[in-house]
Amino acid sequence: MILSLRPEQLRRYRDLARLLIKYGRADVVRNAGLDDIFDEDPAEPRAAEADELASDLEAMGPTYIKLGQLLSTRADLLPEAYLHSLARLQDDVKGFTSEEARRVVEDEIGVRISKAFQRFDDEPMAVASLGQVHYAVLRDGQKVAVKVQRPGVREQVSEDVAAVEGFVELLGRHTELSTRYDLPGVVQELRETVRNELNYRIEAANLDRLRENLEGFPHILVPRPIQDYSTSRVLTMEYMPGRKITELGPLDRMELDGVQLADELFEAYLQQTLIDGFFHADPHPGNLLITDEGRISLLDLGMVGQVSPRMQEHLLRLLLAISEGKGEEAAEVAMRIGDRLPWFDKSGFSRAISDSVTTQMDRELEHLQLGRVVMSVTRAAAEHGVRVPSDLTLLGKTLLNLDAVGRALDPGFDPNEAIQRHAAEILRKRMFQSASPGNLLSSTLEMTEFLQRLPSRLNRVLDRVATEELELKVSAFDEVHLMEGIQKLANRITMGLILAAVIVGAAMLMHVDTDFTLFGYPGFAMILFLLALVGVVALFIDILTHDEKVERGGSRHGGGRGSGS
Repeated sequence: MILSLRPEQLRRYRDLARLLIKYGRADVVRNAGLDDIFDEDPAEPRAAEADELASDLEAMGPTYIKLGQLLSTRADLLPEAYLHSLARLQDDVKGFTSEEARRVVEDEIGVRISKAFQRFDDEPMAVASLGQVHYAVLRDGQKVAVKVQRPGVREQVSEDVAAVEGFVELLGRHTELSTRYDLPGVVQELRETVRNELNYRIEAANLDRLRENLEGFPHILVPRPIQDYSTSRVLTMEYMPGRKITELGPLDRMELDGVQLADELFEAYLQQTLIDGFFHADPHPGNLLITDEGRISLLDLGMVGQVSPRMQEHLLRLLLAISEGKGEEAAEVAMRIGDRLPWFDKSGFSRAISDSVTTQMDRELEHLQLGRVVMSVTRAAAEHGVRVPSDLTLLGKTLLNLDAVGRALDPGFDPNEAIQRHAAEILRKRMFQSASPGNLLSSTLEMTEFLQRLPSRLNRVLDRVATEELELKVSAFDEVHLMEGIQKLANRITMGLILAAVIVGAAMLMHVDTDFTLFGYPGFAMILFLLALVGVVALFIDILTHDEKVERGGSRHGGGRGSGS
């Protein structure tokens, strides 16, 4: 990809470079050759607070707000203080005019506002970087919330993502930062996230799917989308009257059954993650409402997570290990989940996770935070050479938000105890799910295919046996080198015994007087001693020279291939 030199894109590159300089990575800017994009010398880096990063990203626009939300799950990129700040990142922008909102709605649904709605409020109920929500009433009297996409936001986001992509590619060519932390993967995830959130048809499908999955939870509500009044830029859904959990006062909490709500909400997210494989990935307090009937309504399904069946099994084992304080088991599961990088440090990784889990379990009940432990697992993985999938980091952020919401509803809520209490029910549902007609049919088809192919495979094997063409390849030690080593060992033992016998014989001859002497001692005995000395020196030299060559060559220690027929 070639960097764009248009003034708008140069401004975006400059803003990104300033972020790196401000937060202590001016060396990356210099190594990438980005100094030239500044009209003047960039300011000296200073110590920046974590909250400033969230404010800077908010000021840069909607794309960078989404980028910050993604970075809040990357414990391998940012310290914990920054992750905590970015996890609270919310859209704080000015809304667009009611005339613009009405024009978008009319263009999308194809009729005038007055014909589609009895009432359409000009003042939005909520404003975000990608759109805003208006209260309205349909012609049949149904109360709805209409989410309207901000005019021109798609073009702006496309330009912003292209700038981030080009910036990361430039870093990848000149520094190791991009490769080490998989920044292209972050950009790709950003592109997919924003693309999905800009298509309100996807969010409408998410609402329907989650609503169906959570039918068994009477206190959890999901708005139903109104398909006839929804497009890719307009989403019309049931209006859910209520208050944000953060707005509840002490008296309001006394009227709620907070214990039941917190437990049911946590169980619902366990089912979403570990059974359904589809979960609401942004359950921060602003996206959860307490309705007038005392139930919880889940809002804003633009960001969802997908978990494969195999990953579900790993996550269940990991959560159970963490909830029971089994640090070593949690480390083993985390290693199976992620990919080991060349600099993987197994002992350091196991020790870091064990310490984190143990420290968490030693805390008082009101300070237990399951989400923080999962985030610390991802951080330890990054520090010790394990790259975990985004499923785990997204789950950590989700649990972190759930910890806060659960304690807002019930100050004594214990997520560890909740996991252990619901573990049996989760396992039962997973077993029932595996025994569904679809899975049984799939297994039956696989078994049928296996049985159909079994006779021909057996025939081929038996034919090879009959014609003596069957070959078995076995990885084993090279028997030639093995026999050579044994022979060398036997020869040295024999030589040692002979030299020992010569020395003993010479010592006995020392007591026999003879006319032939050497150095004042019996001559024949001294000759034997000298021969034994030469033999010992020769054997010692042979050991040093020959064994050293074998060790350096390495061929005598390698494995070989053997085959038989």
